[in-house]
Amino acid sequence: MDIWFEGSKQAHSFIPEEYWASNREAMKTVYLPMAQSFVLEENGMAAGFASIIDDYLAALFIRPAEQGKGYGGLLLNYVKERTGRLRLKVYQQNENAVRFYQRNGFRLASETIDELTFAPEYELIWQEEQ
Repeated sequence: MDIWFEGSKQAHSFIPEEYWASNREAMKTVYLPMAQSFVLEENGMAAGFASIIDDYLAALFIRPAEQGKGYGGLLLNYVKERTGRLRLKVYQQNENAVRFYQRNGFRLASETIDELTFAPEYELIWQEEQ
């Protein structure tokens, strides 16, 4: 939960911190339990995690202090190896994440508005090459 909360605040400075705080309990009791999650550990500590629901990448977060070490790519590749297709939504203002996913083979599928924050977002899709 700490990785999600700290990562959300850092990557989404354009959304009030209160939004993330108000969703912490739902993330813990509803969203994470419904997903299949993969945790990357470094020296016995969780460095990051990825969560999927079917072919939807619901979360990919790296502890802020561990970012820049390639852990996001490792987790993403691990998830890709288990699926033939992934889709996700990412806030348009989260430019680092948009570039990360594009570098990792995701393509723009559509532009939408997040119903809860009213922030513009992209829907991105990755498809395994046949």
